[in-house]
Amino acid sequence: MINIFEVAETNEMIEKENLDVRTITLGISLLDCIDADLKLVNEKIYQKIYEAAKELVATGEYISAEYGIPVVNKRISVTPIALVGGAACKSPEDFVSIARTLDKAAHEVGVNFIGGYSALVSKGMTAADEMLIRSIPKALSVTERVCSSVNLGSTKTGINMDAVKLMGEVILQTAQATADQDSLGCAKLVVFCNAPDDNPFMAGAFHGVTEADKVINVGVSGPGVVKTALEKVRGENFETLCETIKKTAFKVTRVGQLVAKEASRMMNVPFGIVDLSLAPTPAVGDSVAEILCEMGLEYAGAPGTTAALALLNDQVKKGGVMASSYVGGLSGAFIPVSEDQGMIDAVTAGALTLEKLEAMTCVCSVGLDMIAIPGDTKATAISGIIADEMAIGMVNQKTTAVRLIPVIGKGVGETVEFGGLLGYAPIMPVNSFSCDAFIGRGGRIPAPIHSFKN
Repeated sequence: MINIFEVAETNEMIEKENLDVRTITLGISLLDCIDADLKLVNEKIYQKIYEAAKELVATGEYISAEYGIPVVNKRISVTPIALVGGAACKSPEDFVSIARTLDKAAHEVGVNFIGGYSALVSKGMTAADEMLIRSIPKALSVTERVCSSVNLGSTKTGINMDAVKLMGEVILQTAQATADQDSLGCAKLVVFCNAPDDNPFMAGAFHGVTEADKVINVGVSGPGVVKTALEKVRGENFETLCETIKKTAFKVTRVGQLVAKEASRMMNVPFGIVDLSLAPTPAVGDSVAEILCEMGLEYAGAPGTTAALALLNDQVKKGGVMASSYVGGLSGAFIPVSEDQGMIDAVTAGALTLEKLEAMTCVCSVGLDMIAIPGDTKATAISGIIADEMAIGMVNQKTTAVRLIPVIGKGVGETVEFGGLLGYAPIMPVNSFSCDAFIGRGGRIPAPIHSFKN
């Protein structure tokens, strides 16, 4: 039973500490929309999404009003479109028509984003996979709410370096295609190693082929709640620090479990998972970097940052798994630069570099996220950064990701404003030494020896 003290405590977290349910994401399988006729595919996709999701926004708003819990985003994830459109699409432009259909459906049902304009190419690319990947710049420039992701590697299969090379070029092309919006298209494009099938967070959400026809996944967030809790144990030892984070994560995840179960009941859709990630926003007091500072660091990026982040990530997971029957997605601490005021401050102060962020990704929830870089960065340099991050994920058997934004026409020392949850970011320098010959080799980096566990 939840007692009156816990109710009052939760109200305090919502009103003063930025606790919210970041997203209710409805996963929808589009496998039954596959057809050789492109027009029919688009019609089936629109109808399936509309029928499945027409009550999603109203459900989220009702739960928010009924329980007093902010539900910030309502989103949809669908089966990777490279699979759905493979039989009908004969060119990248054909895939763009599906992106337009996804965008139209998202607008019609009122969701913030729709994810799943995706391809899974960790071992190799089909013709459909390659066409979808090449269509991404156009697709993200002509749509508003579509998000795209590509899985380039895994611990079991290694890293598809042909796809890594191609994605460096595609990211730069996407930046150029949306240059009039400060290359905003790249904020809706992410590449993965070990991408999960049940991630509710954009831009990486897609509905995995192992999932049910429809499923409700919820992502919670509470960096401000954790920071406030740590303020009360300032100067205490690590045991006390860990216990405090663990107990706080438990409380935050219980809120997500409540919302997930209620949304599942109201929509008559199975409950999937709660993703118990600490996802920051640009709002003051809602920052993962500020948690690290509360632990005793002058800025995120100072010596000790990776250890502090590892501790945070582990305790969040330990506390969260006790509060929900099903935990999944990414689950941990996000470290996006543009979406976290503390990260922005650290970059501005010179405490946080791209190389230090890469080290932090060894222990964080995802990877290099929402990082603005100069618009004249070479495609091979972007591919090199991606390859480094994929290697971290592959060897450490964890999910890693890259969401870089080469801002066309801007350089180091300037800032870019994305607005809303995407925030703003200082342009970060990129190592200028060449990796052209390395990226140009092609082929596949094999899986590590410890992947053989059959």
